Parts: sequence; structure tokens; C-alpha cells
Amino acid sequence: MSSLPPLFLDLAIILVTAGIITVVFKWLKQPLVLGYIVAGFFIGPYFPWFPAVKDAADVHVWSEIGIVFLMFALGLEFSIKKLKKVGATGAITALTELAIMFLIGSSVGRLLGWASMECIFLGCMLSISSTSIIIKSFEDLKLKQQKFTSSVTAVLVVEDLIAVLLLVLLSTISVSKNFDGGELVMSLVKLVFFLIVWFTFGIFLIPTFLRWMRRYMTEETLCIVAVGLCFGMVVLASYAGFSTALGAFVMGAILSETIEADVIHRIITPIKNLFCAVFFVSVGMLVDPKILVNYIGPILIIAGTVILFKSSAATLGVILSGKNLKTSVQSGFCFCQIGEFSFIIASLGLSFGVINPDIYPIIVSVSIITTFVTPYMIKAANPFYELVEPRLPQRLKEALERYSNSAKQTNQKSSVRQFLKKQFSSILLYSAINTAISLLSFTLLKPFLNGLFVTASGHPSVWGNLIGMVVTLVVMLPFVWAVAVRNVNRERIKEMLDSRDYSQAVVIPVLLLRNFLALFFIGLVIGNYIHLAVGFLVILAVFVVLVVLFSKRTISFYQRIENQFISNFNSRQAQQSFKIPTLLENNFYLERIPVTTYSPFSGRQLKHTNFREDYGINVVSIERAGTVYDLPDKEMLIMPGDRLSVMGSEDQIAHLRSVLDVEPDMLIHDHSDNELNIYRLTVTEQSPFVDLTIAESKFSQHYNAMIIAIERDDHQILNPRSTTRFERDDVVWFVSPDELDIHKFTRD
Repeated sequence: MSSLPPLFLDLAIILVTAGIITVVFKWLKQPLVLGYIVAGFFIGPYFPWFPAVKDAADVHVWSEIGIVFLMFALGLEFSIKKLKKVGATGAITALTELAIMFLIGSSVGRLLGWASMECIFLGCMLSISSTSIIIKSFEDLKLKQQKFTSSVTAVLVVEDLIAVLLLVLLSTISVSKNFDGGELVMSLVKLVFFLIVWFTFGIFLIPTFLRWMRRYMTEETLCIVAVGLCFGMVVLASYAGFSTALGAFVMGAILSETIEADVIHRIITPIKNLFCAVFFVSVGMLVDPKILVNYIGPILIIAGTVILFKSSAATLGVILSGKNLKTSVQSGFCFCQIGEFSFIIASLGLSFGVINPDIYPIIVSVSIITTFVTPYMIKAANPFYELVEPRLPQRLKEALERYSNSAKQTNQKSSVRQFLKKQFSSILLYSAINTAISLLSFTLLKPFLNGLFVTASGHPSVWGNLIGMVVTLVVMLPFVWAVAVRNVNRERIKEMLDSRDYSQAVVIPVLLLRNFLALFFIGLVIGNYIHLAVGFLVILAVFVVLVVLFSKRTISFYQRIENQFISNFNSRQAQQSFKIPTLLENNFYLERIPVTTYSPFSGRQLKHTNFREDYGINVVSIERAGTVYDLPDKEMLIMPGDRLSVMGSEDQIAHLRSVLDVEPDMLIHDHSDNELNIYRLTVTEQSPFVDLTIAESKFSQHYNAMIIAIERDDHQILNPRSTTRFERDDVVWFVSPDELDIHKFTRD
């Protein structure tokens, strides 16, 4: 018999231990994530009285996969449209928290007597929260649909992006011992570039591919395709120098705009739960009681700093973004921990030898402590708000309310600001696309053609370069045109140029910039394939000829590309019965909510639900078995498995979801085998049933029974029809929940 790989034994220990511990924590009504961490401590190398994991490296790989699935599921739930809507909240809160925690963390390091470089690393480690811990806590506490969670998710996404920049910055500082602002700017530009390219090409290609595959798609194939796309983006992100978590989130956000998003989320949830359990168990395995004893002072000081100041800084950031006090407290109390990025930053410092090796276990211990505290802090947010809010000075409450209301109001932007926003969004988007096409051409197409077309002397032929240049320019032409003239309203620009304010000083440079960029991309391709000097000489002539000869075709081709992109981007929203007007978007939402078997509204007519009276909700449509019933009749029954499209505010929808999307207290309910009694009755000449049909005998009504079979002349009649007549010597089998006296049937 071949030896069993250690991974099998490790997974058996991990999953069995985690299963037992989490059942106990569920019984104690504690968050499951805490149970996973406790289970990890028991099977870790520092608890000798329990079977320990043998191959920690394989477990680490599985935990990384858990983070990937966690971020992928997060992206599926948090669409690009939602990210755009709460993006300002995420940016303001994340930057506020980062600035405050960096200063406080560095100061704590100095108080502990650490070196300057160690203080810098500590400030960065305390600045980044744990996405996985917060999202898992939301799931355990059933808070994912609460109003404040969208703001929290936006902050987490921005923090992950900032963490990528911090890794670059810290690497530069560790090597040169100096701050390199240029390197940081280039990293930011690189990040923005790749995000634009990934989202643009992803939204254009992936929904189209899924639409083509739809007729051949089953749940099995859709699961494989979705997971494959997720890991494909993870690999691309890794090659580009970004975290695997960012790649998984990006693909989830792309797929969230497809109509397959709900099904994908449902089928990957069990996979995500499995791998996430391994991740949190692996975190618990890092707990070393000796480290806790030896460094208990620094650990408690840093943990207290994180819990107190990090949540306070996040609350302040949410307030500055324009949210009300209650939402700010609920959101801010979520950010009271450090996590996986803190470990990565600590590992980076160790690899460069700029921090003390003892700092790593200290940070791990702080992470464990703050992870334990996180669910309790989240649950304590509402009681804390209710305790503090009545005691605040009235003038302060009025000032906060005025600030929040002013931030919610739609600002009337000047024509110049509107012009700049539209122009620079076009410049950024289409410049990124042209840059991506150029890089693909230079790194893939050019080497291929140079290897295909060679001269007798073995050098690349000019024909290969000419073909590559022409192909690249043809592909780029619609987007070069978009860089030059997309979103350029000539009448509006003429009005701005004729005005006597400073509009001319803004409009003219922007238009010149757009034309320069269009010429630059054409010259870049020509210069790379032929010669830089030649490229700049012919660039203007080529551009003019292309515009004159192909402008209409170019515009038409580009319009088809853009229409396809917009159609894919809005494909999920198009499944709704109607689109909420822009003026009402800030107050109303249209969302689909599944009706579970355990919902109290299952089996009730719409007119008896009082959705509008009790919840302020309107039911727009009901989707059942692939059919959508728009504006359903009030007599229609709500059935388990229905998906209700409802319209209301965020709070109203969250309230209704808690009633419709109900989970059972127990997954499996016992059903005793003997709850129905089975009886055997022989029909005699004295029986009152002889020569009567089953319907005429009213057997079921009189005896609360159901006939399941009749034995007659050596054969059986299973589930006899109501027109079947009883005959003498028939043996009747029937069931009833009641205790019946068989002799009674012969006396009736």
C-alpha cells in the first residue's frame, strides 16, 4: 500500500478539529471565525497535547486560496456601480485612517524604544485593516446587507490598493534608506493603468463570452469557467506585481455585472467556505504562548492602540466623507484589527533586515487579539451610538447633521468642472487602452513577426515590421479617434470659448493635449516598428490621411464597440423591470431578494403581506422557474424559491431581506418514521364498503386515512383510483396519523 501524502492527514486534522470547535462556538452563539482561530491554536506547533499539522507549507497554500475565494466572492457582491457610488467615502476614510494610524503607530514604536525604520514599518502595519476578517464577521453576524457595509467594503478596497503602494514604497526605503517619490508615483500610475485595462477589456469580452456559452452552460461548467477566470486574473495580477487578492476582487467585480453573477456566487460559496476555514485555522496556528508571555507588554499596548485609535480614525474618516453619525460609528467600529497585509509588510522588513525578527510574532499576536475583538466591536457599535448620541452637545449634533446633509446634496458644478471631468475621463480611459494595445503589439506581435519574416542574412525583414505596424494602427485607430474627439461637443466648446471668463485658458490646452496624445500613439507605433525619426516625419501625414479617408468608418466601428461595452456593463441591470430615474437613485434601490423555504411569507398571497404598509416596499416583479411576472397580481402566492424584485430605500430593503431571506435554526430536522400508522384491513361480506367505490365510501374523510394499496386475486393495485370498487376478500392497506380500531370498520 502506497504511503499517504502528509496533506491528507493535515486536512483531516484541520477540518475535523475546525468542525468540532465551530459547532461548540455556534452553540455558544459566538462568531465562527473565532472558532477557526481556536482550532488553529489546538493543531498548531505550540500546543503539544494535540495532533499537529505536519506540512505547514501546503496549509499556507490552501490559506492563500481561501483569501482568493473570499475576495472573489466580495467582488461578486460589490459591483463596479456600487464602488463608483461609494468611492469617495472609501478614499476619504482610507486616507484619513492611514494618516492617523501611521503617525500614532510610529509614535508608539518610539515609546517602545524601537529604531526609526521599525517605527515606519509599525505605522504602515497598523494602517491596513483585514478584509478577510471583516467580511467573514459580516457573514457570521448576518450583516452583509446592512446599509453601512457597502461603505466598509469601499474602504477595504481602497486600503488594499494603498497597501500595494506601501509595499513598493517600503521596498524602496529599505534598500536606499530614502523616500523615492518618483517610484511611488510610477506605482500609482501603473496601478491605475492596469485597473482601467482589466475592467475595460473584461467588461467587453467576458459577458460576451458567457452570453455565447449560455446555451451550453450547466452549473458544473459555469463553476469551472468562473473559477478559471478568477485564477486567470490572479495570475495576471501577480505578473503585473500586484497582490492575488486584488486580482480575485477585480474578476469578481467584472462578473458582478453579468446576469450569471447570482448563480456564480451561489455555486462558489461552498468552495469559499472550505478554503476560508483553512485560512483562518492557519492564522490560529501562528499563536505562540511563549511570545505572548515574553512580549505581553508591547503586544497589549499595540493591540490597545489598534482597537481604540484605528476604530476612532475610521469613524472620523466616515464622518468627513459625509455620512451621518450612526453610519460612521457602525462603519468605524469594523476597523479595529490588522491582518494579512500586516504580515506581508512585516515579512518584507525581515527580508531586507531592517526590523527585529521578534517584531513578526508580536504583530501576529496583535492580529490574533484584534481578530478576537472584531466581532464584539461590530456588535457594540449600535449600543455605543445609543449611549453616546443623547449625551452629545446639541450644537455638535446640529453641526454634524448639517455637514452630512450638505455632503448628500448634488453640487451644481460649473461648466468648466463638468468639461474637465468628462475630458479627462476620456483621456485616461482611451490612453490606457491605446497603451495596452501598444504593449501587446511590441511584446507579442513584433517578436512573432520578426521571427516569421527574416532576410537571407538572418536579420528581421522590413516586411514583418510593416505588417506589424499596419495591424497595430488598424486595431488602435478607433481608440486613437476616441482620444482625439470623443466627448467633444463642438457647440458647447464654442460657447465656452466665446465666454469672457477663464474657460478659454482651460479648453484650449485640453483640446491640444487630446490631439497631441492621438499623434503620440501613432508616432509611438511607427517609431517602434520602423524608426523614431521616420515616425515623427510621417506621423502628421498618416494621421490626416486616416482621418479624412476613414473617419466615418472609424466612428461607426467605434460606436459598435462602445455600444457592446455599454450593453455588457448594463446586462445585469437590464434584467430589472425598469430603471430608476437618476433623480431618485440616491433614495431608491431596485434589488432582487430570494424567498427561502423558512420565510414567514412563503405560501401567502401578496395582498396579505402588507409589504408597503409594514416595510415601505413595492414588489415590482416575481421571478419563478425562469419566468418573470411584472407587476404581479395581488392574488399571486409567494412561493419558496421565488425572487422578488423590490423597490425601496437601503434601510427598507435590508429590513425586508432579513424576513424573506431567512436561514433555518437547524439545517436538518428529524422526522420520526412512525408518525404515520399503517393498517391492513380485509373486506368481508359484512363490511360497509363492499361494492362501493373509494370515492363513494368517503374512506379518507371518515377515518382521516389514505389508501395506498389493494391486494386482489394475487395481484396488487398500488395507489388505486377513486373510482376503484371494493370487492369481497380485498386486502386494503392504508395509513393514518390516528390510532384506529380495525374492528370498528366491520361494525360500521
